[in-house]
Amino acid sequence: MSRIVVLGAGPMGLAAAQRAASLGHQVDLLEAGDKVGGMAAHFDFDGLSIERFYHFVCKSDTPTFALMEELGIADKMRWVSTSMAYYTHGKVHKWGDPISLLLYPDLTLIEKIRTGLQMFLTTRTGDFSRIEHLTSRQWIEAGSGKSVYDKMWKRLQELKFYQFADQVSASWIATRIKRIGNSRKSIFQEQLGYIDGGSETLVEAVADDIRRKGGLIHLNTPAHRVAIRGGRVTAVETVGKEYAADAVISTVPIPLVNNLVPDLPQDWKDKYAAIRNIGVVCLLFKLRKSVTPHFWLNIVANDIDIPGLIEFSNLRPVGETVVYVPYYMPISQPKWAWTDQQFIDEAFTYIKRVNPGICDGDLIVAKVGRLRYAQPICEPNFADKLPPVQTPIGGLQVADTCYYYPEDRGIAESIRLGRRMAEGVAI
Repeated sequence: MSRIVVLGAGPMGLAAAQRAASLGHQVDLLEAGDKVGGMAAHFDFDGLSIERFYHFVCKSDTPTFALMEELGIADKMRWVSTSMAYYTHGKVHKWGDPISLLLYPDLTLIEKIRTGLQMFLTTRTGDFSRIEHLTSRQWIEAGSGKSVYDKMWKRLQELKFYQFADQVSASWIATRIKRIGNSRKSIFQEQLGYIDGGSETLVEAVADDIRRKGGLIHLNTPAHRVAIRGGRVTAVETVGKEYAADAVISTVPIPLVNNLVPDLPQDWKDKYAAIRNIGVVCLLFKLRKSVTPHFWLNIVANDIDIPGLIEFSNLRPVGETVVYVPYYMPISQPKWAWTDQQFIDEAFTYIKRVNPGICDGDLIVAKVGRLRYAQPICEPNFADKLPPVQTPIGGLQVADTCYYYPEDRGIAESIRLGRRMAEGVAI
């Protein structure tokens, strides 16, 4: 039995701690917040238990299914026929299947053929290494055409990545398209999943299993410093306490690592510092009316400053209409300093633009959540930029969501990498 300290009780930290405990190690899981789950944590939204940040399940998320089976909650998985759409030129147009593509009014026939072919081939591609050197813009323009990028992608990229919009990896975008594109009941019907009771069902089941196997979860316990002696980890220091460690698994955001591990070699610190992130201000609305029949609505309009709406209640039935509105942006943007009410007022104006049948009286309640490190900026050849998970310090492994590349952030990838890190502990 070895003493393993895991930093961060998001899905990756929970998966690492649970696997380490299953392997017989003594586990301490340290979490700065007041509950486990990280971005998948729930909160009380006017009587509704729901994720602070939206999550959904795709049919390729095998690590999630395997862990649910192990925990005895596989029967909690639910599948729903869902749809995607675009709002552009003042109207909502369904998207994501051959008929919707043919009926889409803003593309020429040639543009539709090129777009459909590129998306189809992407869902059938097993390896995106051949486009790893390209930006998403270069790849889309080469396949679908510059006009298609300008009409359907440019505004979305700019509203998510701002000054980094033309630096996003083609592999990263293609992997996202493949994941969604292959989560289907048929070529005509998208199908996404949710866990009955929300992500909290899985999060709490993992936490319970950690405790059942002797692991300890310490909430409101931010790590202050990873102590090193003789080139190996010896402990994790917190305010007023020290947790002895033969190994440390860090899953906290990479921008925090250099301060947390001051004994890292300078070249490693430089590599971590070079990984850029943007933040998110994620709004959650409870409404009396549905906005659209779609789960995911992309918005392409120069006078609307959000990339889309996620009508979560079109996936997981929760009673009233529940809509997420994400504002991704670098925290250096002046808008980051807006008050919660400023964001709510602007976003609700956009919701009413999309559906003019919604009025002020249809807003029941709204909530705003913020994360400073929400989305890594994955440029071409991003994998070459990432230091190895195992650091040059004995017993110390470091990773966060950027290590899922070319996959995007998601619970399945958190489980996969967290378990791998626990199995990779070398004492």
